[in-house]
Amino acid sequence: MTAIRRGRAGDLDAVAAIQEAIPSAARWNVADYLEHDFQVAVEENRIVGFVVARTVAAGEREILNLAVVPDFRRKGVARALLDSTLRAFRGDVFLEVRESNGVAQEFYKSLGFKALSKRLGYYESPLETAIVMKFHSC
Repeated sequence: MTAIRRGRAGDLDAVAAIQEAIPSAARWNVADYLEHDFQVAVEENRIVGFVVARTVAAGEREILNLAVVPDFRRKGVARALLDSTLRAFRGDVFLEVRESNGVAQEFYKSLGFKALSKRLGYYESPLETAIVMKFHSC
């Protein structure tokens, strides 16, 4: 069973490896994750995924990054990470997803996120448009 817990400094190397191994993952400085709501998914003493969120204003939060190692996808890990993050917050939650990442867009929609707008040229390596999505938690 996958356990979700707060991320720690000792987790950063594993999180960086996950982030680098997944082409669609955002490329943030993982040390900065410690300043935000940083959670990891652990399976058999191995970090298999992570989520990072931050509060940007009263009643408004942003998901900065979510990634799960390929061999643990479609096993509920990303859902468990997002459920943990969404349960702990009341208000609007935003995220950006690559326009080409239809699988992720459908996943977010299954959780209640709605496509809101586009940001042209938002992503680098490769340059790509972002779809901005919004979830309202009450």
